[in-house]
Amino acid sequence: MIGISGAWIFLIKSMIDTFRLTPFLDKFENKSTKHPKVSIILPARNEEEFLGKCLDSLEDQDYDNYEIVVIDDSSEDRTKEIILEHTEKSSKIVPVSAKTKPVGWMGKNWACMEGYRQASGELLLFTDADTTHAKNVITLAVEHLNSFELDALSVIPKMLTFDFWTKVTLPMISTFLHTRFSPLNVNNPKKKTGYFFGSFFILKKKTYEDVGMHEGVKHEIIEDGALGKKVKESGHKMKMVRGEHLVEAIWARDKTTLWNALKRLMVPLYLQSGNIAIGIFVAVVFLLFVPFPTVLVTSVFPVDTMSWKILCMTAVAASILIHIGAIIDAKMGLGLRFVHALFAPLGGLVVVLGFLSGLLQAKSNSSVTWRGRSYSMKDHSQSSIRV
Repeated sequence: MIGISGAWIFLIKSMIDTFRLTPFLDKFENKSTKHPKVSIILPARNEEEFLGKCLDSLEDQDYDNYEIVVIDDSSEDRTKEIILEHTEKSSKIVPVSAKTKPVGWMGKNWACMEGYRQASGELLLFTDADTTHAKNVITLAVEHLNSFELDALSVIPKMLTFDFWTKVTLPMISTFLHTRFSPLNVNNPKKKTGYFFGSFFILKKKTYEDVGMHEGVKHEIIEDGALGKKVKESGHKMKMVRGEHLVEAIWARDKTTLWNALKRLMVPLYLQSGNIAIGIFVAVVFLLFVPFPTVLVTSVFPVDTMSWKILCMTAVAASILIHIGAIIDAKMGLGLRFVHALFAPLGGLVVVLGFLSGLLQAKSNSSVTWRGRSYSMKDHSQSSIRV
């Protein structure tokens, strides 16, 4: 319990440092007068609920030199019709119907490649169909990229939540982003940490081609993070900035997509290294959940020994620290209500069970479901070995 408390003190400090020190997309001295053409690459699969709003926000940008390459990725709803409706209204739209996804390609990687082949811009901006954008976000992104002479730039969005389960779970998950994938590490040229938020990242076409494009990460389930990692490790200059007031994205739409998202985080780790994945899972169990039942047990069954009292006090301390971390992340990072942070024990339990399900699924080489498709873990594993 002492170790867990110490870990949470570190996590909380990292979280506060991230919020305090991460630069904002719109707070910089603009030194650029260039307006290179931007190709927005927008893959969409079964996105009839959100695509229209996303396209509206992209068509209304104040940047004067861009196109929107929107790809219908074999949708089974009205996605294609929505694309065609917007194509008739806006000359900015370049509609693409993705060919059948080849074997071995995971997630939206194939759709992104299909969009890239139709893109004519010097800069490529990748975003998701359930994302909305402020009117000036492309202008700010291009000016920021050029002013700091960057090869790539990713923007941290505001994560929208709709259901109770996502609201109580997301603060527990996003806590870890402030350590392993902290913008402070991404922005440090001495660190190897690289990461893209799939809802918004812009990079030079040459940089994209140099790192192998989405074809180079075609086997990855979390392709945006993998692509960002390749950009940083290949020596390109990249930066991550805050933009919660400029970009809004959806992490999970309901309890089903939440559950699949949690499994999706753990599966790649297990396929890369089973021992490391199991170690991370055990650490998550202790960090997010164990202190709460420990407090309950030591309170219900008191034992008059010093070691038992110390266990009880440290468990209480760890539980308080977990709640503090959840409150900070909920209020400063996610814009959630205070009450949602109070459900930290429940949120931690959901994360643990979701990760456990992902581990068991990866171990059995069964499939993982994402965006209406099932992907074979055996195929993913073989692709990883080849790469």
